[in-house]
Amino acid sequence: MAILEPLGNKFRKIEVVKQIRAEELEIIKEIGKKFSTDALLFEIDGNSKLILYLRVLDIRKFKETVNDLLHHYDLNLEDSVLSTLISKIESIGSYGIKGGKRIFVDYNIERKVSQRKSKIRQRGSIFYTEEGSFLRKNNNVPDQFVNRILQGNSLNVLKSFPSNCIDIVLTSPPYNFGLGYDTSEDGVDWKRYFEGLYAIFEECIRVLKFGGRIIVNIQPLFSDYIPSHHLVSNFFISRKLIWKGEIMWEKHNYNCKYTAWGSWKSPSSPYLKYTWEFLEIFCKGSLGKEGSTKNIDIIGDEFKKWVYAKWDISPERQMKKYGHPAMFPEELVRRALKLFSYKNDVVLDPFNGVGTTTLVAKKLGRRYVGIDVSEEYCRIAKKRLMEVL
Repeated sequence: MAILEPLGNKFRKIEVVKQIRAEELEIIKEIGKKFSTDALLFEIDGNSKLILYLRVLDIRKFKETVNDLLHHYDLNLEDSVLSTLISKIESIGSYGIKGGKRIFVDYNIERKVSQRKSKIRQRGSIFYTEEGSFLRKNNNVPDQFVNRILQGNSLNVLKSFPSNCIDIVLTSPPYNFGLGYDTSEDGVDWKRYFEGLYAIFEECIRVLKFGGRIIVNIQPLFSDYIPSHHLVSNFFISRKLIWKGEIMWEKHNYNCKYTAWGSWKSPSSPYLKYTWEFLEIFCKGSLGKEGSTKNIDIIGDEFKKWVYAKWDISPERQMKKYGHPAMFPEELVRRALKLFSYKNDVVLDPFNGVGTTTLVAKKLGRRYVGIDVSEEYCRIAKKRLMEVL
């Protein structure tokens, strides 16, 4: 059994050096008949080397076929050359997936579109950003702000920062913004709330570098029928930022009562429950972000899992410990920073609270700036940072 023509880069080559028994040779021939030659090809070099040329494979079907044939020939998988082959296939970490099959060759090459450039010109590259005019020249954050927790109103604090100096903004705006979680006040004027929020986001856009990212963790204010995630997204789009995407953070929080609001067993006004929140992601001026490859710290398995835009992460369990009622978990921040920033980037959280964003930024080798109006929260955030070696 031999490959007569050179295969070039059409297949991925896997070699197993091990004595091949006569029964195993028959099994390999049978496997070759059951799978398309466009998917895989076998080559036997003497009696001690098995070569598999692999392009695409349903790994579950392949293992079932191997096990059935071994059983038919009364052979044990553990003693077989095919066991080693399966292990080598499963150890390949880079592949695409389509229709349940693993694609091992050309999976990362974009599908070519005929007359792509002219089609882009006709429809507008990203039509809602056409009038944007962001400066491309980036600046450094002044040293007195780097790796600091700053107490004050972000609108005022950020005015001291130069334009285009922050790599990534990652935040979750408080739902009682303008009141403070650590006050006894209640009730929100939503019009005033969003006006104040947008004013701070205007400053965030100004200080963000060209090519920088803004990530806002937000949940619809469903009890007041306010689609806050849409309102915030519309704001950034109106300011000519590019919508990078949206991640659903599934918290599996089923504690809300079915009949707290709305009609019961009636179409009159059924109340919809949300067990998830959103991460809305925007870019300033460019979808691409400059950075050194040596400062990439995301690994292949993380990348493949996290670009699937639904993250199952449990809510923060230590909110009582830090005296804050609406913290997001460290894992949420860890994924966002590794996926959308480089080591040594400057991370800004203008609603830093007790400092989860700045804490994770420090752990991941990013520089950080945390701002919060609460003196007590700033004290807690600083204490948490001091506990990181």
